[in-house]
Amino acid sequence: MSTDTSPLSEPNLSPAPPPIQRGNDWARELLDLLASMRFAIALLTVICIASVIGTVVKQREPLNNYVNQFGPFWAEVFGKFDLYTVYGAWWFLLILAFLVISTSLCIARNAPKIFQDLKNYKEHVREQSLQAFHHKALGHLPVAPEAALAQVASYLTAEGWKAKVQARERGVMVAARRGSANKIGYLAAHSSIVLICLGGLLDGDLLVRGLMWAQGKTIYQGGGFISEVKAEHRLGPNNPSFRGNLMVPEGGRAATAILSMPNGVVLQDLPFDVELKKFIVEYYDTGMPKLFASDVSIRDHETGAITEAKIKVNEPLIYKGIALYQSSFEDGGSDLKLKARPLGRADASGGPAFMIEGKVGGNTELKNESQKLTLEFAGLRVINVENLGGNASGPGSTDVRKVDLVDSLQSHLGSGAKTKTDKALHNVGPSFSYRLRDAAGQAREYNNYMVPMELDGQRVFLAGVRETPAEAFRYLRIPADEQMSMDGWLRLREALMDKALRERAARRYAEAATPNDKPQMTPQLQATARRALALFSGAEGVKPDDKAANITGGLPALSQFIETEVPEAERQRVSEVLLRILNGSLFELYKLCREEAKLSLPTPDANTQAFMTQSVLALSDSMFYPAPVLLQLEDFKQVQASVFQVARAPGQKLVYLGAILLIIGVFAMLYVKERRLWIWLEPAPGQIETTRVRMALSSTRETPDTGTEFEQIKLDLLKEGV
Repeated sequence: MSTDTSPLSEPNLSPAPPPIQRGNDWARELLDLLASMRFAIALLTVICIASVIGTVVKQREPLNNYVNQFGPFWAEVFGKFDLYTVYGAWWFLLILAFLVISTSLCIARNAPKIFQDLKNYKEHVREQSLQAFHHKALGHLPVAPEAALAQVASYLTAEGWKAKVQARERGVMVAARRGSANKIGYLAAHSSIVLICLGGLLDGDLLVRGLMWAQGKTIYQGGGFISEVKAEHRLGPNNPSFRGNLMVPEGGRAATAILSMPNGVVLQDLPFDVELKKFIVEYYDTGMPKLFASDVSIRDHETGAITEAKIKVNEPLIYKGIALYQSSFEDGGSDLKLKARPLGRADASGGPAFMIEGKVGGNTELKNESQKLTLEFAGLRVINVENLGGNASGPGSTDVRKVDLVDSLQSHLGSGAKTKTDKALHNVGPSFSYRLRDAAGQAREYNNYMVPMELDGQRVFLAGVRETPAEAFRYLRIPADEQMSMDGWLRLREALMDKALRERAARRYAEAATPNDKPQMTPQLQATARRALALFSGAEGVKPDDKAANITGGLPALSQFIETEVPEAERQRVSEVLLRILNGSLFELYKLCREEAKLSLPTPDANTQAFMTQSVLALSDSMFYPAPVLLQLEDFKQVQASVFQVARAPGQKLVYLGAILLIIGVFAMLYVKERRLWIWLEPAPGQIETTRVRMALSSTRETPDTGTEFEQIKLDLLKEGV
């Protein structure tokens, strides 16, 4: 925002104005600072930095998310500076206000000079001064001065020049100009900044906070139903500016928007009800949504009139100056029917399965002899698009006998989204999420899929868990049996927790694996198989003085056993032998549990091998599954809800107008250059009917086109030059 408004670059065209006398008047110095270009640039720099922070740091997230991301110390520090609500922070609004003041002062200071300069053709320039210009010419016209003036005037008018003539004693000075829109661009660009900033202030939290202060309203920090929130946390329907969210379930209605504030919410009552008659969503073949819209009914509180409308993405509904945008969609309280599968631990039966019914957004209690948990139904997703590549690895490609227990076991509950195949997106069916909260208030989040999906050549059920919302889900892969159910794996796990069945399985394995000529090996093999199954099930723990005393079963327990009991040189060989014994014993255990269930015995083919391979890995991971029950979605009734962004934005028109002015101003300043042309006409000495012509051209921005333009003017006007 330069304060130099002179359109000329030529020297000594007019006497310089007297310098401004600057005293110690602090008010004048402050005014000069506010209207200066360096102050405005500093403000713009800070606004740009703040905008970057507001883009990188997710805004208006729960505080726990920031604690998990930055840590307790920095999360508190960033919160003190309102970095989680940058665009509504007091310092950001203050900077915008100062930028408006600075730019307005700059316009007020320079606009009179600009308008005065637009009226001034500078026709008083002395003819001798034309010699000082870079672009100058001298020549003659073979006509009298009156005819030459008429010829020049006609040419300038035809070429779009605006001119003014001053008659002098020795001749005539013609002063012309072109491209005056360059200075209009300066005013337009600076005015656009003022309008855009004012629009941002009007549509931000400034008016809402001011209204809350004037009416004695406070921020609500609790929970519960919207209808139970008291009046001191509500704003009236005549609020001139607000922006919030409105969630309406199918078949329901709502008339209160939620305005998010840095440390809570404020409720905004609307002058109408919004009823969601039907939510419409369309999907691509891959399951990705391609369209969602809402059929709504608007009932006016004042007149009772009902208006039917359809709201789509990028097609908002404007009613009484309030815009309703289709923002997103959520679950509106779907009915869930779950089957709870208790997971027994260390020689303890999990008990029979039982049914649980609930509604998304609700909760229920789970009790057993040792603990009490609250089951919170978090959500339902009917469509899930996952990356499922081709089955390049084939069934049974992972053999647990090849797993190095000492070096390879580093994690549990591997991610269900990791595959070794190429990317291929498919809809894998419904899933539901829930939380289990203990008596201390600590909760884990779970996400389970309803139907099995094929991963690495094996059909598996996915049961995910994570400790905090900032983490990704880790998935337990449960193999599906021949009936596409998890019953086969659950029977095997229940049998693994039964000491008597483990003993029978170990004896069967020892009898089948002992060579006919070495019957004395049977007791040793049986003891080894019994020990392997006990370690794997968690029934036999590690020694109290072991460094890994927290390992309670699975393959890590076998790994720890080898590290503590087997010399290092023998660990690789013993690891392979122990895994072979474990696999064989588990296969015998699987046959036993199928006999108990009066099912046919499994055939030793590739499908059975793949099932057993995944079962061993899933059994190992399930020892670390942090829940006493495994919940499976049996049935559901989906109820969807639309989330609308509701906004009354009086500053929107100012922002649009500012954007138009900014385009005009930038275009005018960059692509329009002001040129001034002076032509001095006087009778040629000693020549009758001849006029001597002296001309000069000045431009606010020197470009190669300027010289070309002046050469063309010389060519058109001067017939003879020196």
